[in-house]
Amino acid sequence: MHRMEPDPELEELATRLFDLARRGRTEALCAYVDAGVPVDLRNQKGDTLLMLAAYHGHAETVRALAERGADPDLANDRGQTPLAGAVFKQEPDVVRALLDVGADPYAGTPSALDTARMFGQTQIISLLES
Repeated sequence: MHRMEPDPELEELATRLFDLARRGRTEALCAYVDAGVPVDLRNQKGDTLLMLAAYHGHAETVRALAERGADPDLANDRGQTPLAGAVFKQEPDVVRALLDVGADPYAGTPSALDTARMFGQTQIISLLES
């Protein structure tokens, strides 16, 4: 079976996109998505653009990606959802943004709710349960 060689230009573009998500560069990232980059693109760990934006505290980027169809419950290779990542990083604005776009507090392993309970984050727990 013929194995395709990785395309260095494509790899470079993907690296740039994941970096834009991590840095919360909403406008630049969304320009790529609007031009045809898959909104649920994943890196080698299964993290989506939305997961990276959420984990790094960028609520505006999370909302913009969700508006473009990003799945707020898409878990990475370890079973973690963007919402659980935002809870773990104690990012209430991102938690609110994800809940607003329909993220499920019970999805993933551990779930966002389990993560909040594990770390005794009472404010986040009430946000997730409301």
